[in-house]
Amino acid sequence: MTPKISCLVVDDDEVDLRVTLSHLEDYPFLEVAGSYDSAATGLAAAQKKAPDALFLDIDMPGMNGLELREQLLHIPACIFITSYPDYALEGYDLAALDFLVKPFSQVRFAKTAARLQDYFIIRQKAEILNHTLGADTIFIKDGTRQVKLQLHEIIYFEALNNYTSIVTTTRKYAVLSTLGNLLKEEAFGNFIRIHRSFAVQKHFIEKIGPGEVQAGHVTLPVGRIYKDSLNFLKP
Repeated sequence: MTPKISCLVVDDDEVDLRVTLSHLEDYPFLEVAGSYDSAATGLAAAQKKAPDALFLDIDMPGMNGLELREQLLHIPACIFITSYPDYALEGYDLAALDFLVKPFSQVRFAKTAARLQDYFIIRQKAEILNHTLGADTIFIKDGTRQVKLQLHEIIYFEALNNYTSIVTTTRKYAVLSTLGNLLKEEAFGNFIRIHRSFAVQKHFIEKIGPGEVQAGHVTLPVGRIYKDSLNFLKP
């Protein structure tokens, strides 16, 4: 069952604020906890009762959306909305779940809604990495059960704030760990980080393209600062 997600929206432009609220109405699992035309009033509301997710305009007078997010990092999900895509890197440094560039389409907002939904479902069902056993086996704690995974079947990891998705050849799991901490585990020595949000197991890499790799049937992005990590595959 999809959990209800309470959302707080802050945008100093009245038209843009109404556009965002209109899009939110299309998704019953997204509930508007409040809408505000300044960061100061949004901050006060969030401190009084924290929502699950933030939709923040960035370029606002006084306190901007980035500064507002810095004070609300305890709120799990944040989607930045702005006319200036140059803010994207700063936004992701503040644990942004997504980044919408104005004017955004209904189709693009649908992707954001789906990403929010997936993120909170994962939070609700998060499984914990328990321990390793042997050279090619790990256990995932799923409730009271221990689920055994074969390391050679794990294709890639995807970072989701404080959670990490473990994607195997048959299904997807989630562990309560950052990607960086997960990669420190000795068992995952055969994985390489190719992006801020992705690490892939070396033997699944089939093809390297400009800014991406193909791993199994999945295409994953390669971040600019991680390109050198793929040098081992060059002839």
